[in-house]
Amino acid sequence: MSKTSHSFDLLRMYLPEGTFDRVMHYISTHHIHLTITRERTSVLGDYRGGVGRDHRISVNGNLNKFAFLYTLIHEIAHLLVFEKYRNRVAPHGTEWKQTFSGLLHEFVTEGVFPEDVQAAIAASMANPAASSCAEEGLLRVFRKYDVQKNGHCFVEDLEQGDCFRLKDGRTFRREEKLRKRYRCTEISTGKIYLFSPVFEVIKINNH
Repeated sequence: MSKTSHSFDLLRMYLPEGTFDRVMHYISTHHIHLTITRERTSVLGDYRGGVGRDHRISVNGNLNKFAFLYTLIHEIAHLLVFEKYRNRVAPHGTEWKQTFSGLLHEFVTEGVFPEDVQAAIAASMANPAASSCAEEGLLRVFRKYDVQKNGHCFVEDLEQGDCFRLKDGRTFRREEKLRKRYRCTEISTGKIYLFSPVFEVIKINNH
């Protein structure tokens, strides 16, 4: 994101009200080159440090404002840990978890998140997951604030035997739930895949 008034106004559109100034403080202080990307199914955000003078962070632009901020904070925590420890600590180890929880606390105490989102964040702050995609409780709550798309649902919302389609066109049949994931059969190949309960898919009418 180039440092122009236009790009800053664009960033404001992606953030919850009352958070822009605090976010801009981190962007300017730590020389963050922020890129708002198209949807990526396997990752919501990414941090890459040590590239010249700037730190590079990307966040998916299809996220609602609360999920966008949460993901951005996740990546800023990586930046702060990199500045302090470089590559001497694990990417999602104790240092990152403490830093991420501290950053979240700054925003939670200011009341920028709705009560249900704030409660879900508070529940995860003691031991945040390595990936925002893995925060199943948070993803369920964040989804309430998404623009609802006709026919889209989570895998866990389907009944056993229901069929669904991915955005790449592949079709599957949902089978039984194993420990934490659902076993699903790809229709064209018969291959078995495991899906997170909160993976978003497009339901197919079986009849």
